[in-house]
Amino acid sequence: GQAEGCGADGRASAWLPDPGRFRGGVLAERSGSRQARGAVRLPCRPMVGPHRPRMLRAAVMSSSLPLIAVLNGPNLNMLGLRQPAIYGRATIDDVEQLCAEAAEQLGLAIDFRQTNGEGELISWVQECRGRAAGIVINPAGYTHTSVALMDALLTTDLPVIEVHISNIHRREAFRHHSYVSQAAVGVICGLGVRGYALALSAMADLLLEGSP
Repeated sequence: GQAEGCGADGRASAWLPDPGRFRGGVLAERSGSRQARGAVRLPCRPMVGPHRPRMLRAAVMSSSLPLIAVLNGPNLNMLGLRQPAIYGRATIDDVEQLCAEAAEQLGLAIDFRQTNGEGELISWVQECRGRAAGIVINPAGYTHTSVALMDALLTTDLPVIEVHISNIHRREAFRHHSYVSQAAVGVICGLGVRGYALALSAMADLLLEGSP
């Protein structure tokens, strides 16, 4: 389903497929693939400052579908402008739409967010405990620096999939180490923005199987 966005600066968007159009529980299976039709966009709250969206909780209350937090770190709001030879031409809005479409097909609800602040990102992770079924995260620059983010992810006791648009292992040496990987069940890197859709598909499989 298509829906209007909340704006590029400090975004918080929640998408969920219409649960009335699903059959047979949280994740519907049909002919070997998950099917979903129709999506409901939850209303966005006003921004309270640059890169400081208020938390949206309606997704949990409005749907029994598993909620996946899709969290994005610093400078990803500049996608499409920042080093397109490395990160491509897709914008953060394109990534959000890609995730919404993938979630619709997988029978997932998503809460898509981006921030430039380390503390805010950590707070979002903490609030996933007891609220979300899993976390897909592109920590961006905090991948290589933030022990605090790693600790927050470990504290959630949720399955975490780490995503990078570029192949961090083919870049500068300082990018080769990831603190976040210590908390992740899997890492997808180097496949461009399609890595987000792959991460959501993998997350859906983990939830079906019962995540470790």
